[in-house]
Parts: sequence; structure tokens; C-alpha cells
Amino acid sequence: MTKPATSPYLSLRQAVRPAIFAHQLLAGEAERAGKLAAECEELLLLTRELLKATGQARILGPEPGALGGLGGLGGLGGLGGLGGLGGLGGAAGEHGADRRARLVDAYADAGLAWAKVVGSSMALGRALIEAGDTEDARRLAGFLAGAGEESAAADLQAELGKAVWEAHQEQLKGISNEMPPEEIEKSIKALQAVLLEVPKDLNQEVNRLLVPLAASIHAIMRQRDIEIPYTSRVEHIAAGGVAKYPDIVTISLDEIAAEFEGLC
Repeated sequence: MTKPATSPYLSLRQAVRPAIFAHQLLAGEAERAGKLAAECEELLLLTRELLKATGQARILGPEPGALGGLGGLGGLGGLGGLGGLGGLGGAAGEHGADRRARLVDAYADAGLAWAKVVGSSMALGRALIEAGDTEDARRLAGFLAGAGEESAAADLQAELGKAVWEAHQEQLKGISNEMPPEEIEKSIKALQAVLLEVPKDLNQEVNRLLVPLAASIHAIMRQRDIEIPYTSRVEHIAAGGVAKYPDIVTISLDEIAAEFEGLC
């Protein structure tokens, strides 16, 4: 049996998740059409609706500050759940009951409005990815995470990572231990782009590609009779010295890139 959430705030966030998913499906048609401008207009309109609904809930609230203001909209955190409804108990007769009902409706409107905002944001993110605008897609994922929607942000980041990996796949497939300098440079840039976006569980795959990349650089050093300094890590990486440490793959790639830059 699932333990009920102890916080009304968490209950409200859980309640709107199906609505988020439903709105993503509805927004899918426009997303597939690639209409970035239309997606942006939709998101702005939905955000305005959210602010109106949240403001209505605040106005109807039992006391100033009970809803936490409009500054904490992330994941509807600023709404504080339905716990503050008890403060309306002192209102008399039909007026009190009507005000209570209106406040409940305002909370519901705000919850659904937030669901639409998140769903529309996801659709916009996918359209950005399709358009190759990875930087803005990454920024949008960051906004979602900052708003408390970590799951939606992780989904968008995973889609972004997959798209970036596929975009550089041919270059990555061509990485070998006998590459000319121009191909080494392209491979380094491709790996740097991939590491910026892909989930950490793909670090092992990227780490595997560092071995032939470093081997190519080491081969050029020997061909040019370049004295390899004691501090060089290229030979160590080419021998598979960091194969078991995918957590330092970014550092290893930076070291390879720095040593290669010194050759050019």
C-alpha cells in the first residue's frame, strides 16, 4: 500500500502529473510540425493563465502569506496545498461556503494551469531539439528542474542527450588509433558535445572511445619525434589507464584536448 503524502503540497503536485502527461500528448501535433513560434506563444498564454489562477487563490486565501506569495510557483510550491482552507471556517453562512468553494476551484485551476505549462514546455523542448537548438533545450530543462519538476527535466535532458549522440554518431564510429590531425580535432569536439548533454550512464561508452583517440595523438607524437613530457597523460590513457574510471571521463578528455592543442 502506498503511503499517502504527508504534505498537501506534495499531494497537489502528484495530482497534476497525469494532466501534465495528457497535455503533452495534446501538444504533440504542434510539436511535430516544428512550429517553435507557436509553441512559445502557447507557453506564454498558459503561463499567464497560471499566474491568474494562482493570484485568484491568493486573493481568496484566509490570510496574507498563507499561499506563500507568487514567488514560489515551482511545482506549485507557492500554493502550499489545501491545508490553508481551514482558515475559512470562521466565515459565516452561505458566504463562507461560497468563498471556500471558490478557493478550492482556484487551487484546481492553478494545478491544471501548471500541468499545461509543464506539458507545453516539454513540447517546446522537443521542438527545440528537432531544430538542433540544443543550448536552449538544455536551458529549458534547467528551468523545469529549478521549478521542482525534476522528472520532466530528466526526461527532456535524456531526449536531448540521445539527439546529440545520434548527431555525432558517424564521427564517433570513425574514432580509431590511426587518425590524422583533422579527424582527431573533429572527434574531440564531438566527444565534448556529447559529454555536455548525454546522461552519466553513457560515460562508460564515451570513456571507451578515449583509448583510440589518445593512441592516435600518441602516434603523431612519435612520428614527429616529440619528446613526451613526464606529466603527459596521453600514453597512460592510450593504454587504457582510465578505462575503469568513467566518472573522470571529462577530465581525461580535457587532458587529451590540451595535449593535442599543444601539437598544433
